[in-house]
Amino acid sequence: MSLIRVGTRGSALALAQTTAIANRIATAAGAEVEIVPITTHGDTSREPLSSLGGTGVFASALRESLLAGDCDVVVHSLKDLPTAAYPGLRIGATPKRADARDVLVARGVLTFDTLPQGARVGTGSPRRVAQLLARRPDLDIVDIRGNVDTRLGRVAEGDLDAVILAAAGLSRLALLESVDGEYLELSEWPTAPGQGALAIEVREGKIDRALASALATLNHATTQATTTAERLVLARLEAGCAAPIGTMAAIDDGLLFLTATVYSPDGTRSVVSSHAATPESHSLVHLTEAAEDVSDRVARDLLAGGAAGFAPIEVTS
Repeated sequence: MSLIRVGTRGSALALAQTTAIANRIATAAGAEVEIVPITTHGDTSREPLSSLGGTGVFASALRESLLAGDCDVVVHSLKDLPTAAYPGLRIGATPKRADARDVLVARGVLTFDTLPQGARVGTGSPRRVAQLLARRPDLDIVDIRGNVDTRLGRVAEGDLDAVILAAAGLSRLALLESVDGEYLELSEWPTAPGQGALAIEVREGKIDRALASALATLNHATTQATTTAERLVLARLEAGCAAPIGTMAAIDDGLLFLTATVYSPDGTRSVVSSHAATPESHSLVHLTEAAEDVSDRVARDLLAGGAAGFAPIEVTS
């Protein structure tokens, strides 16, 4: 394959992360690459994300272009990718995950704890809304959309006192050094399933040998296993963007640990479950089996704890 066309959303963040992946594909495959920007409904609409049908609005146009043959692969932020299988497509690689934490970016020297009573904090994520209200019910949460620069600009201009952003996005845009943000640790502030990770999607069936080899080089088994565990909780609860769910999975000392928390939308209630599984080896097959096992137990615990009673989720068999 002399030319590999890589589809992406057209935002600055999407282009930055896709360009980095495209360069790695080019090197590994020994081929030229072309970036193919694709406009999605989620990029053009200013409606709240939850009312648009969830994060899938960012993925659908990319997937349609891939199926139509307009590109050979597409790069997604994994947290934006629905958990249900998409006919004709599969995830070809999950590169090594970046920082999964959220960052509070506030005006002046304010921190989460020193934000004034009634401070205006911007986010478009129901999960972040619930977490903010759980810790600081006095805050005025403002629903926002727009790219990272737009969100940071509203803090700089004084329209908002703070915004919550993903550390991975700030890093990929080389903005971490220029913003004085407060990292919110995963142990107290779990983030969206798959946050910080990317997914490279391809058409099902046989693909070019050079591209297949490149994807195998880019795939990171630990990231694939931990994000699979997180996303399987989401899938087993049939929960999407409208359900405030935070997850954290990690492999440590030979164990795959998974913690998931489901919040009520107003942050007044939550249920949490943590489990661990022991993979038979660090092969991808055994890591995936462990991810399936631990996510099943966590999802069952969440339901037994009453999560379905206060979060917009459905129970699947």
